[in-house]
Amino acid sequence: MGYTNQNQNLDDLTSPLTMYPAAAAAGEKSYWRFGKQDFFPEPSFQSSAAYLSALSATPRRLRDRLLGRAAEADELIEAKKQSEHEMKKCLTWWDLIWLGFGSVVGSGIFSITGLETRDNAGPAIVVSYAVSGLSALLSVFCYTEFAVEIPVAGGSFSFLRIELGDFIAFIAAGNILLEGLVGAAGLGRSWSSYLASIFSSNPDFLRFRVNSFAEGFNVLDPLAVLVLLIVNGIAMTGTKHSSILNWISSIFSAAVIVFIIIFGFIRGSTDNLSPFFPYGAEGVFTAAAVVYWSYTGFDMVANMAEEVKKPARDIPIGLVGSMSLITVVYCLMSLVLVMMVKYTNVDRNAPYSVVFDQIGIKWAKYLVSIVALKGMTTSMLVGSMGQARYTTQIARSHMIPPFFALIHPRTGTPIYATLLTTLVSSALALFTSLDVLSSVLSFSTLFIFMLMAVALLVRRYYIKDVTPRQDAIKFGAALFVILGSSLGIMVLWSSGERGSVGYAVCGGLWAVGTAGMALTSQHRSAKVWGVPLVPWLPSLSIAMNIFLVGSLGATAIWRFLICSAVMVVYYVLVGVHTTYDVAHLEEWMNKS
Repeated sequence: MGYTNQNQNLDDLTSPLTMYPAAAAAGEKSYWRFGKQDFFPEPSFQSSAAYLSALSATPRRLRDRLLGRAAEADELIEAKKQSEHEMKKCLTWWDLIWLGFGSVVGSGIFSITGLETRDNAGPAIVVSYAVSGLSALLSVFCYTEFAVEIPVAGGSFSFLRIELGDFIAFIAAGNILLEGLVGAAGLGRSWSSYLASIFSSNPDFLRFRVNSFAEGFNVLDPLAVLVLLIVNGIAMTGTKHSSILNWISSIFSAAVIVFIIIFGFIRGSTDNLSPFFPYGAEGVFTAAAVVYWSYTGFDMVANMAEEVKKPARDIPIGLVGSMSLITVVYCLMSLVLVMMVKYTNVDRNAPYSVVFDQIGIKWAKYLVSIVALKGMTTSMLVGSMGQARYTTQIARSHMIPPFFALIHPRTGTPIYATLLTTLVSSALALFTSLDVLSSVLSFSTLFIFMLMAVALLVRRYYIKDVTPRQDAIKFGAALFVILGSSLGIMVLWSSGERGSVGYAVCGGLWAVGTAGMALTSQHRSAKVWGVPLVPWLPSLSIAMNIFLVGSLGATAIWRFLICSAVMVVYYVLVGVHTTYDVAHLEEWMNKS
C-alpha cells in the first residue's frame, strides 16, 4: 500500500514512541524532541502515497470506526505506554475535595451570575442554580461510577470510547477540548474584569478596544493572556504541590464565602426579591443553562483519577461530597446577592465586589474581589491540570498526534498537552467577549454530560456478545423513547409552546421508556460504587441536559454545530486513519 519501513512504523505504534531502533541504540530519547515520527508514526502517514491510499479507503475505515469500541484493558494499560512515563499517584480524597472546590467555585459564580441575574432570571437566579446543581449532581454520579472502575486520565473521553465507540468519543473529545479552551479563556477575561473592579467601575478598564474588529471580538485583553500563562506554568511543575497550593488558598476562600453569606443575610432585605420571576420561567431556564458553567469544574477533577492513590475510596468522597456542598453554597450565594440590592442594580461583570460598594461597605468590596480573583485563579489551575490530562488520553488514542501524550519524567505532568491548551485558550481570551464564550461552553458541557448518562445506561444494560438479543432490543427501544421524549420536551419549550398537553404526552413517554428499561435485565453491576436508582437517575440526567440545551437559544446551537462540523472534517481527513491504523495493528503486522 505504498508504506516504507513498515516494520519500523509498526514498532513505533506498539511501544513507547521514543523506542525507535535508532533510539534503542543511542539510549532513551530526550523528552524535548519534535520529529515527524513523534507526531505521525502511523503507517497511513509515512508518505504521500500511503496517505492517498488511506484516503481512498475512507468509507470502509469510517464504517469500521463507527462501530469500534475500545476495550477497558486498552484504556487502562496499553494506551498509557504512549506516554513513556507514568503519572504520579499522589492524590487523596482530601486533595480531590479541595480540587473540586478550587475548580468549581470561581468558574462561574463570580463571573456570570451578574449577567444572568440582570438579563434573564432576576431574583430567581437561585432557582436557576438549584436546577443546574441537580443536573450536575446527576452527572457527577455517572462520572464517579466510571472513574472508580476505569481510573484513567481520559475522563469522559475514555468512558465514551469504551461504551459508545470511537466516532462518538471523538465528537465528545472535540467538545471536551472546546469546553476546556473556552472555559479557560472565559475565566481569564473574568479575572481581568474583577481586577479592574478594584480600581474602576468600568470592567474594560484594563482592556483596549479595536473598532475595526467584529463586535464581541474587538475588546482585547492582554492581562487575561498573562494570567493564563502564569497559571498553566504552575500546573506543569507537578500535581501534588499544585494541589497543596490549591487547598491552602481554597480554605481562605471558603472562610470569605461564609462571610459573604452571613453578612448578606444580615444586610439583605426580602423586599429586593420582589418580583421573584421578572422574566418568567423562560428566563429561569435560560439562566440555568448558562450558569451550568459554574458547575463544570468537577469533570476536570474526575480526570485526575489516574493520579489518585485509592480510587475506590477517594473518588466518590471527593466528587459527590464536594459537589453536594457546592450546590448548597451556590444557591445561598446567589440568594444573598439579590437580597442585598435590587436585581436591576446587580453588576453584570463583577457582581459580588460591586454590591458591597453599592451598599457603602467599600472594604468588603476589596476583600470579595481578592477572593473572586483567587477562585478564578484556582479554577484556571485545576482546569489546566484536568484539560491537559484529557488531551493526553486523546493523544494516547492517536486521535491527535501522540506527541501530546508524553509525560515528563521528572514532573510527572503532560507538559506538551498543557502547552497546547495554554496557547489556544490564550488566543481566545485575547479577543473573545465573555457572553460569546459562556454560551459555547454551556452547550458543549451539557452535550457531553448527556452522552455520559447514555454511556452509563449502555454499560449497565449492554455487553457485546453477552447481552441476549431480546434484551438488547428492549434496551435500545427504551433508550430511543427516552431520547425522543426528552427531545420533544426541548422542542416544545424552545418553540414557545406552553400548553400542558404536549408536555404531558412527552413526559408520559419518558416515564414509560424509563420504566420499560427498568424492567429489562441489567447485565453488569457496579463493582465498587454505583449510581443509585438506575435507570431513573441517568434517564433524568438525559432529560434535564437536553432540556437545558434547548434553553440556550439558536445562536449557541449554531456555534456548536459549526464547531462540530469542523471536527468531523478533521476526523475524516486525519482521525479515522490514525485510529484505524492503531486498531488494526495486528493485521498490519501479519501482512508485513
